[in-house]
Amino acid sequence: MTVLNVSEINRYVKGLIQNDPRLRDLWVRGEISNYKHHRSGHMYFTVKDSSSSLRCVFFRRENMRCIFQPADGMDVILHGNLSVYEPGGIYQLYVQEMQPAGMGSLFVAFEQLKHKLEADGLFRAEHKKKLPLVPRKIGLITSPSGAALQDILTTIKKRFPHVHLLVVESLVQGAGAAADIVRALDLLNTMEDIDIIILTRGGGSLEDLWPFNEEIVARAIYRSSKPVVSAVGHETDFTIADFTADVRAHTPTEAAAAAVPIYDELLLDIGQLRNRAGLALHNRVQQEKQRLDHVVGERFFRRPRERIKVLRDSLENNETKLRREIVRVLQLKGIKLTALVDKLESYSPLKVMSRGYSFCRDGQGRIIRSIKDIRIGQLLHLSFKDGKAECRAEKVEEDCIVDR
Repeated sequence: MTVLNVSEINRYVKGLIQNDPRLRDLWVRGEISNYKHHRSGHMYFTVKDSSSSLRCVFFRRENMRCIFQPADGMDVILHGNLSVYEPGGIYQLYVQEMQPAGMGSLFVAFEQLKHKLEADGLFRAEHKKKLPLVPRKIGLITSPSGAALQDILTTIKKRFPHVHLLVVESLVQGAGAAADIVRALDLLNTMEDIDIIILTRGGGSLEDLWPFNEEIVARAIYRSSKPVVSAVGHETDFTIADFTADVRAHTPTEAAAAAVPIYDELLLDIGQLRNRAGLALHNRVQQEKQRLDHVVGERFFRRPRERIKVLRDSLENNETKLRREIVRVLQLKGIKLTALVDKLESYSPLKVMSRGYSFCRDGQGRIIRSIKDIRIGQLLHLSFKDGKAECRAEKVEEDCIVDR
């Protein structure tokens, strides 16, 4: 009888699975559950159907190529190989590729990024900047070989040939295009004379337009201090750049039309405004002239001396009344003041002392109010109406009268 340890069993089963050609190249469909994106970058989850489940691991070096974010409840198709994790004795699917079941991965990535940026506020109307009516200089980001450039040049030349156009070449398709678009946007934002930025390219597949669905492009548009017009693809195409831009144009031609007015129509509008301003000024002058004629025709302007005499007589009359009132008030105040002075004098201690009274204080200046506060031989200070005296107490006698 052969006895094997656990490691040997797990290693044996792992060899059986790895040597099976069917298990080395598997395509599996299921619903994601227990999804966890570890800080190491690896993804761990389970896929399940109505009756079974399968452990899965999606290592960082492989999942970096996944353009959408997996989540619990998502129906996916996985490509990988089956093997055994020996320390735990667990067989699991080592995923090499993941795509949504029933829809393209690009579409899922588009929807996920759209919802994320919308939640972050990048699409809000209050963040949209208005385009200037007559720009002096426009920055254009596009491919120099694309038809979009020619469409914009033709339209601007036809509508407003006096505007300056600065073309910044950029990749608009393929690897590195998103970073190149961000570079061009940041470059134009450093130029003070740029009034509008147009970001454009012609139509193409979702894969061709994908650089305009990258988050770094959306963030660059959002932080732009210059208003951005997005014209990417055909009328039916929508990109993340369209949602983030201040103005979305269906075509490059429409983008140029949104950026500049028609020169002849602008001149016509200016002429009409000049005429309206002149007419409004003329009408205002006539209204003010009528008001002036009406005021000059008033009685005051016809007989000004009579009006001035009436006003002078009224002023003198009011002045006389004011003087009389001031004298009356002062007399009343004087009578009240005399009464108060008399009342104050009646309470004055000097008034009482003039009738032969005086008051006594001890050596510390305290007033003595009772005979009980005097000691034999104590130095006393007496105050009279016309002076002061010092004496010593030789004898103290209490009055027999008792206060009630």
